[in-house]
Amino acid sequence: MTQADLKIITRSAQGRSPTFSMESQMDLSKPSGPHLDARTWPGVLAGYHRPSTARSILEIAVTVIPFVALWVLIAVAVVNGHWWALVLTVPAAGFLVRLFMLQHDCGHGALFPRRRANDWAGRVLGVLTFTPYDYWRRTHAVHHASAGNLDKRGVSDVHTLTVHEYMALSRWGRARYWLYRHPVVMFGVGPAWLFLCQHRLPIGLMRAGALPWVSVLATNLAIALLTAGLIWWLGLFTLLVIQLPITLMAATAGIWLFFVQHQFEDTHWSEGRDWSFPHAALHGSTHLDLPPVLRWFTANIGVHHVHHLSSRVPFYRLPDVLRDHPELREVGRITLLQSLQSVKLTLWDEHSQRLISFREARSVG
Repeated sequence: MTQADLKIITRSAQGRSPTFSMESQMDLSKPSGPHLDARTWPGVLAGYHRPSTARSILEIAVTVIPFVALWVLIAVAVVNGHWWALVLTVPAAGFLVRLFMLQHDCGHGALFPRRRANDWAGRVLGVLTFTPYDYWRRTHAVHHASAGNLDKRGVSDVHTLTVHEYMALSRWGRARYWLYRHPVVMFGVGPAWLFLCQHRLPIGLMRAGALPWVSVLATNLAIALLTAGLIWWLGLFTLLVIQLPITLMAATAGIWLFFVQHQFEDTHWSEGRDWSFPHAALHGSTHLDLPPVLRWFTANIGVHHVHHLSSRVPFYRLPDVLRDHPELREVGRITLLQSLQSVKLTLWDEHSQRLISFREARSVG
């Protein structure tokens, strides 16, 4: 966890330490072995916090340089009438996803040893990802500090209702929630709205001081200047033909990853009085076991349960954690094919303690 995460946890607990119930400790000790319990994991994972400046610079270079090279290649080809080059927007989108994951590590203070280096690298990358870094970092810290807490929903997460809450809605309220959770909205309209529109204002932090506004407006200005230069070079139509597919594919992939990392059948939700950070982190996040190529493009974000347990672990050290603690490999593990089944899971059933579909909810109700 970052310092921001800890501050938010402290505030949300109103001066009390996170709850470590005997039940949650026992649950955590099962997958981690008899020598580790909920209180031991943070100390164990702290040994993996050390980022390498040289390695991090290399990771940025091998992501930014191919992304820019692909973008320029596509632009030159399209300007000269070679429209086939647009197929290269697919790998370009993959590199853009990875750029976002590098920015994500900066937000957790995990890419460089010094906070200033993380912050400025994150701000620059935020121009390419259309994501204002300081604004996003604050909302994402809320997500880490409250994931799986039924009393702390609403900021930087996929809106999830319980079966009881859904059944209590009016017909119009149910229709709105059904529409929100529909795959076309969740993975089509939603990503476009988030990265192209919502990130242009500090929505959710409109009254949270100057920093979110400065972050958003400065990022918008940088994007506008870059866009103006590209329009001068290529023209508006050519720019849109290239950039829109890249942005939209990357945005959809990013939202998909975020969705399946927490929206799975055996995830964890609990009310605030029963909620504990390590239990929610370990059991409310998946280990999305992706093929090696996709692991690289997603910067190992699939090892999400470990990431939530200790967000200061650099992405390139997450495989080391699984290597050294093989008992973590099967905790919350799902494959790419299995993750596709998560789309139909829409409501938290407090009785069976699992996510269920609308169809199952009708039978429960």
